[in-house]
Amino acid sequence: MKIDPRARHGIVLALGAMACFGALDTLSKFIGSAVPVVMAMASRFLFQVVVTGGVLLPRRGRSLFATKHPYLQAARGLLLMLSSSLAYLSLRFLPVGEFTAIVMLTPLVITVFSATALGERVSLLRWLLVVGGFAGAMLVIRPGAEDFTWPMLLPLTVVIASAGYQLITSKLARVEDPLTVHFYTGCVALVIAAAMLPFAWQTPGTITLWALLLGIGILGTLGHYLLILSYGKTSPATLSPYLYTQIAFASLAGWLVFSHAPDAYAVAGILVIAACGIAGTRLRAAAEMRRTDAR
Repeated sequence: MKIDPRARHGIVLALGAMACFGALDTLSKFIGSAVPVVMAMASRFLFQVVVTGGVLLPRRGRSLFATKHPYLQAARGLLLMLSSSLAYLSLRFLPVGEFTAIVMLTPLVITVFSATALGERVSLLRWLLVVGGFAGAMLVIRPGAEDFTWPMLLPLTVVIASAGYQLITSKLARVEDPLTVHFYTGCVALVIAAAMLPFAWQTPGTITLWALLLGIGILGTLGHYLLILSYGKTSPATLSPYLYTQIAFASLAGWLVFSHAPDAYAVAGILVIAACGIAGTRLRAAAEMRRTDAR
């Protein structure tokens, strides 16, 4: 089957974004015990705001700040700050690949939110995929295992925060300029991190740590930018299977940097999560298409 050139371009951009996010998680785990979470978040969002503002303000001027939904913009920035901070903490307790796989439950949690809070009709098959995804997460975490500790459940809180973030994103995407949304999100997250920074500041003792903090900012900003570009080229339904390559990138980076390879149970759980997530995303896209056609 021949792939449309724009769709192929979008897929390549999405793969680049997933590679950035996998490297970002690996770098976050690498410096997690040496740099407080607030400092890491401040570095990430300061870089994002400076680069985004430097590029967009000369072109857009004050129109970049135009928004009809300031409260949703603030909520999106708060949720991104929360999910990023929880992810940084989670990586202290869980290998990179396994952590990434659990976070990929987010599309399935969005299904639960859509059904319970938004009144969306969800088919039995989609509910079974949600259950299957969480069963996969339990294979990764294994609450009854000897090496289990309660902080290993932190990635599930990342999933909930990320689901709220994506629901707000989908609402804003229909009524706001995506570049304005991206800029506001970075500004809100930076303000929150800067407000807490005086209480958590620890001067990095080496040039290497400063460089790694800069790397967090670069990878986070570049990853989100590539993802925005990819959605401009093709549909979410086309891209959704490729987003799960982040698990492979994260697992590879975890093996290269930490010499960690998932065991058989973790691999099984990762595969279950990916399969359920891809199928759930496809079914959700098909349901939305049917609703659109019905109108």
